[in-house]
Amino acid sequence: MKKLLFTLILMGVLSGLRSQPLQLHPENNRYFCFRGEPVVLVTSAEHYGAVLNLDFDYRKYLAVLAEEGMNYTRIFAGSYVEIPGSFGIENNTLAPATGRYIAPWARTSQPGTYEGEMKFDLSQWNPAFFDRLRDFASEAGRLGIFVEVTLFCSTYDDKAWLRHPFHPGNNVNGLGELGRRESTTLKNAKLVEFQKLFIEKVVRELNAFDHIFWELQNEPWADNGVRGMRIMKTHNISGQSWAQYAELAGDVSLDWQRMVAKVINETENLLPNRHLIAQNYCNFKESLQEVLPEISVINFHYAWPDAVRMNYGWNRPIGFDESGFTGSEDATYLLQAWEFMLAGGALFNNLDYSFYVGHEDGKGVNKAPGGGSSRLRQGLRILREFIETFDFVKMSPEYHVVAHAPGLEWHGISEPGRQYALVFSGKSSTHLTLNLPKGKYTVEFVDPWTSEVKLFGTVQSKGKPVSVKVPEIQGFMGCRLARDR
Repeated sequence: MKKLLFTLILMGVLSGLRSQPLQLHPENNRYFCFRGEPVVLVTSAEHYGAVLNLDFDYRKYLAVLAEEGMNYTRIFAGSYVEIPGSFGIENNTLAPATGRYIAPWARTSQPGTYEGEMKFDLSQWNPAFFDRLRDFASEAGRLGIFVEVTLFCSTYDDKAWLRHPFHPGNNVNGLGELGRRESTTLKNAKLVEFQKLFIEKVVRELNAFDHIFWELQNEPWADNGVRGMRIMKTHNISGQSWAQYAELAGDVSLDWQRMVAKVINETENLLPNRHLIAQNYCNFKESLQEVLPEISVINFHYAWPDAVRMNYGWNRPIGFDESGFTGSEDATYLLQAWEFMLAGGALFNNLDYSFYVGHEDGKGVNKAPGGGSSRLRQGLRILREFIETFDFVKMSPEYHVVAHAPGLEWHGISEPGRQYALVFSGKSSTHLTLNLPKGKYTVEFVDPWTSEVKLFGTVQSKGKPVSVKVPEIQGFMGCRLARDR
C-alpha cells in the first residue's frame, strides 16, 4: 500500500511537468482549450477500427490526417466489433478479417461463436492490445491529433452479436443468458463487474496522454431507445424509418451510462490527469432534458444546426460526432460541417470511408453509405482555419445580423458589433441586407474549397439595415465581417 501511495504521489508530481489535458475553455465553456489555446476539433476520420484491426496501418493513417490538416480522430476501445457486410460497407475498418480482431481480453483455445475465432477470457488482459492502444495515442499526440476514445457501442443486430466478446457463447466466464440489448444495462451483474474492470484498465492505460477525451457509448439508443423529437413534422419519411424521429437512450441505458461515467471519474480521481467525458445523445436534434454534471461534451450524430441552438444553455461544447448515410458527395458533408460549426458547434467528425485496410492513405474508393476524400478533408481544413482567424471564444450564435438574404439560408456566430463568421448556402441574388451596429466593417466572402477570397470590400453602417454586395453563390460560401478598429 505504501509503495502504491508513493507511486501515485510521484505520478502527481510528474504530471505537474506536463500540460493539462484537453479541457473546456475557462472563458467560454462551449469551446475547448489545450495548452492555453482555444481549439475546435474538425476531421474526416476512419470508421473507428484503427486500433482493434491488426491489418490497419494506423501510423500511415495518422500521418495523412496530420498532413491534410485534420486535428481529431475517433476510435473504439476494443469492446465492440462488426462483421463484414455491416451497414452495407464493402471495406469496413471496424470489421477485421477473421483472426485479425485484437481485443482487450486474452483469447482461449476454445472455439467461440464466430467463424474460426476463439473465446475470450474476460478476466485476463491482452497486453498486445494495450501496447497498440498506447502506441496509437502516442503517435496521434506527436502529430497534434486529438483522440476521442469511445468505450462501448450498441450492438445493432444478432449476427454482429455472435462476434461480440460479451456474447455468453463467446467467452469462458459463465455470464448466463444474455441478449445483445441487455449487454449495456445493469441487468447482468457479472458482466457489469467485467465492464467496470475494462473501464478502469483503459482509463489507467491512457491517463498520461493529454490529448484524449472519453465517450461513454456510441449510439446507446440503438440498444435501448425511446422516441424523441419528430424530425419531419409535415410528412412521413419512407425508406428510412430511423430518420423519422430522434431516438434517445431509455432509462435502463441511462442508468448503465451513469455507471460508466462514475467508474471513469473514480478511477481518474486516483490518477494524475482528469479528462473530459462526452455523452452521445441522439441523431439529428433534441432539446435535452438533462445533462449529468460529469458530462463535459454533448455529442449528436447526423446533427442539425438546431441541435446547437436547442442545447446552448447547457454551457458545454456540442459535437457533430458522426456524419454519413447521405451519399458520397463531398459537398454534402462539407456544408454540414460549415453550418454546424458556424451555428456554434465545437466538434465535427465526418465518417470517412476512403480510409480502410490497404488504403490508409485516404484515397480508397469504397462502397459505403457515406463519403470521404482528400478534397473533402482539404475543405474541412479550410473551415477550421477560417474559424481560427477569429477570436472565436468571444463569439456565440448570431440570429439577427442578416435582415434579408434572397435565395440563401445562413448560419453564423458573432461578437456583436466586432466580428461575424457566417455561412450562406443556396443560390444568391446580388445583394443581402445586414443589421450592423454603427461603424465601418471589412467584408470578405471566402470559397470553402480553396479559401480564395471571392469578394472583398467595406461597408459603412449607420445603425440601420445596410445593403452588401454578394458574389455569385451556387452551393455555399463563408463570409467574414470585422469592424475596423
